[in-house]
Amino acid sequence: MQPAAEKPTAVTAPVPPGTGIDPVCDMTPSLETPKGGSTTFEGVLVPFCNVRCKERFEADPLQYWMAVDPVCGTTVEKAHAAARAKVGRKSHFFCSRACHDRFLADPAPYLDEPADESPAVPPPGPGPAALFDIEGMTCASCAVSVEKAIAKVPGVSGVAVNIATNKATVSGTARPQAVEQAVLGAGYLAKPASSPEALPRHEEARAAFRRFLLAAALGLPVSILAMAFPDLPGGGWVQAALATLVLFGPGLGFFVVAIRKARHLSANMDTLIAVGSFAAWAFSIGMLLGPHAAHGVHLYFEVAAMIVTLILLGRWLEARAKGRAGAALHALMGLRPRTARVIRGGAEAEVALDEVRVGDRVVVRPGERIPVDGKVAEGRSQIDESMITGESLPVSRGPGDVVVGGTVNRAGALVFEATAVGEGTVLAQIVRLVGEAQGSKAPIQRLADRISGIFVPIVLAIATLTFLAWWLVTGDAAAALLPAVAVVVIACPCALGLATPTAIVVGTGRAAELGVLIKDAASLERAHAVDTVVLDKTGTVTNGAPALTDILLSPLADDELLRLVAGAERRSEHPLADAIVAAAQARSIPIPEVADFESITGGGVAARIEGRQVLVGSRKLLAASGVALPEAVEPMAASLEERGRTVVFAAVDGNFAGALGIADPVKPGSRKAIAELQALGLEVWLLTGDNARTARSIAAEVGLPPERVRAEVGPADKSTEVRRLREAGRVVAMVGDGVNDAPALAAADVGIAIGTGTDVAMETAQITLMRGDLAGVADAIRLSRRTMGTIRQNLFWAFAYNTAGIPVAAFGLLAAFGGPMLAAAAMAFSSVSVVLNSLRLRRASIS
Repeated sequence: MQPAAEKPTAVTAPVPPGTGIDPVCDMTPSLETPKGGSTTFEGVLVPFCNVRCKERFEADPLQYWMAVDPVCGTTVEKAHAAARAKVGRKSHFFCSRACHDRFLADPAPYLDEPADESPAVPPPGPGPAALFDIEGMTCASCAVSVEKAIAKVPGVSGVAVNIATNKATVSGTARPQAVEQAVLGAGYLAKPASSPEALPRHEEARAAFRRFLLAAALGLPVSILAMAFPDLPGGGWVQAALATLVLFGPGLGFFVVAIRKARHLSANMDTLIAVGSFAAWAFSIGMLLGPHAAHGVHLYFEVAAMIVTLILLGRWLEARAKGRAGAALHALMGLRPRTARVIRGGAEAEVALDEVRVGDRVVVRPGERIPVDGKVAEGRSQIDESMITGESLPVSRGPGDVVVGGTVNRAGALVFEATAVGEGTVLAQIVRLVGEAQGSKAPIQRLADRISGIFVPIVLAIATLTFLAWWLVTGDAAAALLPAVAVVVIACPCALGLATPTAIVVGTGRAAELGVLIKDAASLERAHAVDTVVLDKTGTVTNGAPALTDILLSPLADDELLRLVAGAERRSEHPLADAIVAAAQARSIPIPEVADFESITGGGVAARIEGRQVLVGSRKLLAASGVALPEAVEPMAASLEERGRTVVFAAVDGNFAGALGIADPVKPGSRKAIAELQALGLEVWLLTGDNARTARSIAAEVGLPPERVRAEVGPADKSTEVRRLREAGRVVAMVGDGVNDAPALAAADVGIAIGTGTDVAMETAQITLMRGDLAGVADAIRLSRRTMGTIRQNLFWAFAYNTAGIPVAAFGLLAAFGGPMLAAAAMAFSSVSVVLNSLRLRRASIS
C-alpha cells in the first residue's frame, strides 16, 4: 500500500500544450517531433517516446488506450481523461475533476500497489462499447439467452442483443475472450465485429436461397408421391430417402442448433422446427418399418420435408428483406473511395485510402469523391453533401473551408490538407453512430423479450398436451401427431422477435439519409411522444453569425470604443463577441492584450486593459456594477431591439462608454420549420439570453406568440425552464447548438443538437441534425412517430398471429389445409410480413 504521506504529482490538464500522451508509458512526448514516431487511433494522433512503445501499442492498442479511474472505477480513454495525477512512476487517469481532487486529498485508499512499480494497465477488453457478431440466433428467445449470458460476465456494464442485426453491443471492460466464452456457453458463437455494419450481407441471402432450392428439389417429389401416388410400390422408401436428405442436408442446421441448445438446457425456434419435422419423420420411419407397413399405412414424410422447405423459403425471404432494411447504412459505408491522390515529394501519387495521413495534401478532380476530411488550400468548387447532411443542393467550398470525406466534388479541382483520416472522419463517426443506434434496443421491446424468453418451453408443453389429448380422444397416434406438430411449427416466435428491431434499423437508417443522427432506439421511441419543443435562439433560430451594425452615444471615438470592447471580448466564446472582434479586425484596429479576464455567465465580460477596467454586457450587468446609463441611450437601444438587434453596453472605469447594436439574422428556413412543428400539434417555445424586446421581435418574425418567449435566461435558467415544462406534464424536446445549451439538452426528455455537418460528437444530445437548420426537427419527430406506429403494428400482428395460431392448430382446424405444412408456411411468411412492413419506412414520405 502506498504511504499516505507521499503526495502525488497532480496534472490537472489532459496533456500539456503541444504534447500528447504515450499510452504505453504515460509520458508526454512532442506531437510534432516524437522520438518513437506516431500513429492515429480512434481519430487521435498518438505520439511515442520510443519505438518500443510504438510497437507494443500497435500490437494491442486497446490494452494501453484505456485506464480505470481509481476513485469511481469508470473506464476512461487516456487521451481524453479529465485530469491526471502521478504517484512515483505511475500515472492515474480520472473521469472528472471531482474524482481527481478526491484522490489528491488522500490517495492511499485508492492505491493497490507500490507507486514505484511499472505502470499498470487495465485488462484488455472491448472498451466502453464493443460490437460482436453472434452466430446461431434465429428468434427473440435466442437474443434473450445471449443477453443473459453476456450480462453475467465480470466487467460488463451493459449489453443489447439485436436479432435483426445478429449483433451484440457490449459496454464495460470485459475481455473479448470472456464474452465469446459466455456466448459459447449459451449455445451460440460470438466474435468481435470487424465493422459496425448493421445487417447481413447479400452472401447470407444467397446461401439461404441455395439451401431452399436444394430442399425444394428434394422435397417437392416427396409431396407429389405422397399425394398423387400414395400406393406406388416402393414409393414409401423413395419418400423416406428424399425426406432424410432434406432433413439432414439443407435442414441440418436446425438440428445442430437444437442439439447445442439442448446441451445447455435451453431451446429456441430451431428446437421447435427440429422437433416438429423430426417427429413427423421418425413416426413415418417407424410406420414404414413396422408390422403394418405392407397394409398401406399413412406416412408423413412430406410433412417433415415441406416443414423444412417452407421454413428455408421464409429464411431466404427474411434475409433478403433484412438486407434491404440496412440499405442506408450500406450506402454510407460505400461512400468512401478506395484510393486517394496525394502530393508527396512534389508529385501526385495515388495511394490506398488507409495510407493517407493527417497533413497530407490531397487532390480531388471534378466528379470524384472526397476521400478524407480536410481544409481547402487551393481551388473552389461545388460540393454535393447530400449523403452526409440530407441537403440536396450543392454547397460552395473554397480556400479555408472544410470538406467532408464521402461527399462529391461536382465542379472545379481542389487541393486540401487532410485533417482527419480513418475512424476520425465525419463519415466514420456517422457510420459508427448509425450502427450503434441500429444495434440498440427500444424499451417497447422489453415485453416481447420477456415473452420470448419463456415461449418455447410453453409451446413444447402445449404441443405435448395436444398430442396426448388427441390420442386419448381418438385412440389414433397418427391423428394426434399432426395437430401436435402444427402447434410446434406455427408457434415459432420469429415475428415477435423481429417486430421492433427491424423497424428500428429501417427508421434510423432513413433518418441518416435525411441528415438526422439518432443516438439509440430509446431516443427514437421517446421522440414520438414529444408535445413541446423548446428552441434556443442564437445559432438555432438565427444564423449564429451576428454582425456589428451600430455604435450608440459613445463619449469615446468609435474606433477607441471598439478597440477596448474587442479586447475584452477577445477571450469570450459567445457569438456576439465574435461579431465585435470581427468588426475591429475589419477596420484594422489593433486589439490590445488583456489582463484579469472574467466571463460572467449570462451577463457579459470584465477585463483590465492597459490599466483600465472594461465591462461589456447587458443592462443588468452594468446596473449591478453601479454604472448608470444616460437617458438618451434607452430610447435608441429600445428602437434597435424592436427591430431585432441585440444591444451590448460598455463601461470603462465605472463610467458608461457606449452601446453597440448587433444583428443576428433569422435563418431563412426557421419560420417554415416552426410552422411545420406547430402543424404537428407541438407547442413551440423560444429561449434566449437576449432582452425581452429583441426576443419578441425575433419571435414575431418566425411566427411565435409573445407568451411562448422567455428572455434574459442564462444556460442554467434554460434548463430550469425545461424542467418547469416537464413538471407541468409536458414531454419536452430541447433544440440547441450542443455546446452552450448542454444543461438544457440534458434536462429535456429529448435533446436535439443543431450540427454543422462536420461535428457529430454531440454527446449531450440524443439526436443530432447534420444540417444547420430547424427542418430536421420536424423530420425527426415525424419519423419517430411513423417508426413507433410501425412497431405497434408489427407487435400487434405478431401477438395476434401466435394467439390465434396456437389454438387453431391445437384443435386440428388446419388439417384440411395441409396441417403442419400450412403452419410452416404461415410461420415463415409471418416473419417476412413483419420485415416488409418495416421496410415501408424506407419509402414513406415524412413531409
